[in-house]
Amino acid sequence: MAGPKQIGEISNYFEHIGVAAIKLSAPLKVGDKIQIKGGENTDFEQEVDSMQIHHEKVEKAKKGDEIGLKVKDKVRKGYKVFKA
Repeated sequence: MAGPKQIGEISNYFEHIGVAAIKLSAPLKVGDKIQIKGGENTDFEQEVDSMQIHHEKVEKAKKGDEIGLKVKDKVRKGYKVFKA
């Protein structure tokens, strides 16, 4: 069985609001589960409960979009995002 599929990469992180900008390389929708991995000890899963494109709430995003997503842990630019 194949492992999780990479669907994007963190392109920015806004620590004061706990939001990550993710450049998508595959579609993503609200309700999907994602896994974020990077650095020495960042590896967590969370459900996408809402996301934004240009500060507008969206239900789904496509490959090439850059989305804003509240994340439950600190992340950094370059961390990989997988569909869990």
